[in-house]
Amino acid sequence: MTDTAPTDHGHFALPTKNLPAPQVRDLPEPPASTWKIIGPGMVGAGVGLASGEFILWPYISSQVGLVFLWGAVVGVVVQWFLNMEIERYTLATGETALTGFNRYGKHWGLFFAIMTYFANLWPGWATSSASMLTYLFGGGDPRWIAIVMLLVIGAILTLAPVVYVMLERLIAVKIAAVALLVVLALVFAIRGKTYGALGHAVTQPQFPAEQLGFALVMGAIAYAGAGGGQNLVQSNWIRDKGFGMGVHVPRLTSPVTGETEADPTANGYTFPPDDANLARWRRWWRFANIEQASTFVAITVLTIAFTSMLAHATLFGNAGVQNSIGFLKLEGTTLQTIAGGWFGYLFWAVGAFSLFAAAAGIVDYTSRLASDMIKARYLRTSKITESKLYFWLVWGLVAFGIIVLLAGLTQPLVLLVISACTAGTMMFIYSALLWWMNSRALPDAIRITTSRTAVLLFSFLAFGFLAVFTAIDQLKKL
Repeated sequence: MTDTAPTDHGHFALPTKNLPAPQVRDLPEPPASTWKIIGPGMVGAGVGLASGEFILWPYISSQVGLVFLWGAVVGVVVQWFLNMEIERYTLATGETALTGFNRYGKHWGLFFAIMTYFANLWPGWATSSASMLTYLFGGGDPRWIAIVMLLVIGAILTLAPVVYVMLERLIAVKIAAVALLVVLALVFAIRGKTYGALGHAVTQPQFPAEQLGFALVMGAIAYAGAGGGQNLVQSNWIRDKGFGMGVHVPRLTSPVTGETEADPTANGYTFPPDDANLARWRRWWRFANIEQASTFVAITVLTIAFTSMLAHATLFGNAGVQNSIGFLKLEGTTLQTIAGGWFGYLFWAVGAFSLFAAAAGIVDYTSRLASDMIKARYLRTSKITESKLYFWLVWGLVAFGIIVLLAGLTQPLVLLVISACTAGTMMFIYSALLWWMNSRALPDAIRITTSRTAVLLFSFLAFGFLAVFTAIDQLKKL
């Protein structure tokens, strides 16, 4: 413990009705360089760069131009604020946000874990990646390719000695591949008319609800980058990276190849809010904000802008374009005409790998959230480790996806409705819970500020409205 005399900065007030009191330790020293903690925001961006960035936003640009790109910036910035409030609690306590919610209500964590499963049950990203491979190789059955992908994802996630390290490396390769595609596209595919349209988008932005439909436009803003359970898993990722009090919590390892977990029964940690610890806190908080802004925000916004520009350069004004995986086949063949056959194949290859990496990240965070919640809340004193829970949850999700694919089912409208509504509903509820938790459980000096409270209020209202409107709009079509 530090010898510095404490100053009256308030105190931690974590409820102990549902979970035991946290242990008290000093906040560890932050790294001297931000580069040493770069990772969780990059993983968040890489996992979030899925069908929305490769299909939805490019589709919008093919129909109305680039005048709506401001919506992506708004959506990503709002999610940055959400992510930082999720990280605030974990930096200070070492507990995930779900565990913090459980302190206020017995089964909040279970609620969010179930909602995340409902949103991600359908293996859509794996089937999209498989479809792009059929474009690349000129044939094949996407169903069987997707089944193989799911098996590979299951093996990767459960055999990696430290799961987060493997995921970070996979996402780093994905981002590098997308960056290569960006550079080559700027040279060979994107022309003057698209740069002109980008300037027009800055000076004359639009809200194209009339052309595209209100639900699609609002959904694109809301889920730009991440959304739903993926925002919540930032807690788990920064803890595995060793941010703040998370350094005291064992990382998620493979039950087959990883090391044995240490002290898995400790729920969380707090630190004395004295001058020395608060000085460390301010540096951790600054580092965490910079890490998220320079990775999650920057990578997501730049990728959406680039894929939208590429779609504008190839398909703008084409009334036959549809908001589906077929969009990418048409875009690839058009790129072959503009820049040469090789560029179309490169586009499909990078897209297939990107969607595969997104699928791996989605299986990871869906299973990671559930395993952490079950262990921390229901099996805290059990000999069953979080790693073993994670192993079975990963393979359960993989098995469900394979069963769906073998049954030859196409994604029913009801699952689309569930996916859209559950993500919006989750964000609506946890925007309020984050404010409640971070304004009451933490010492005065590190609690949520007024400006960030205003953003959470906006998020609460926006996502609540979106969830209700999307449900009504889609149910009318049933």
